Amino acid sequence: MARIHLSLVPICSLLLVACATQPPAPVEDRSPVEQARASEPEPEAARGLQVFPLRNPAVDELITAAEQAERDGDLDRAAMLLERAIRIEPRDPELLQNMAEVRLAQGDWEQAEANASRSFDVGPRVGELCQRNWRTMALARERTGRHEEAHRARERMQDCRVEPPPRF
Repeated sequence: MARIHLSLVPICSLLLVACATQPPAPVEDRSPVEQARASEPEPEAARGLQVFPLRNPAVDELITAAEQAERDGDLDRAAMLLERAIRIEPRDPELLQNMAEVRLAQGDWEQAEANASRSFDVGPRVGELCQRNWRTMALARERTGRHEEAHRARERMQDCRVEPPPRF
């Protein structure tokens, strides 16, 4: 019986040593912060060229309701309302970006990146919306551990800033 207890000592020691290694950094739920970071315009973004689409009034109502749901903290309702709006206007880049930001807040990194990428593909590729697209993609890639791709996405944000033509 004493031999069994003595043989357990090295095993227990190994287990304790394995547990003594530094734990991974805790992952905080930074979703609202990340969403805010994604939707904030760059300080100088308003100076550059901006492109705004014409919008269906029904879509405007759905967006307003989705924004209210977001402010109330009901991200599921906000996503549902945005999905309805996207069914009406499936190629609206701002709608797609709004959905990407809601998905980012929900922690659905893959969908956030997919919606932001699709928004960029159908969008103007300049201005604040373009920057929001790349910022969202960078945050989603960062959260999935693709840090090099996130860095490249942040670099692409600079390409979104285009100065308007001079006025005479």
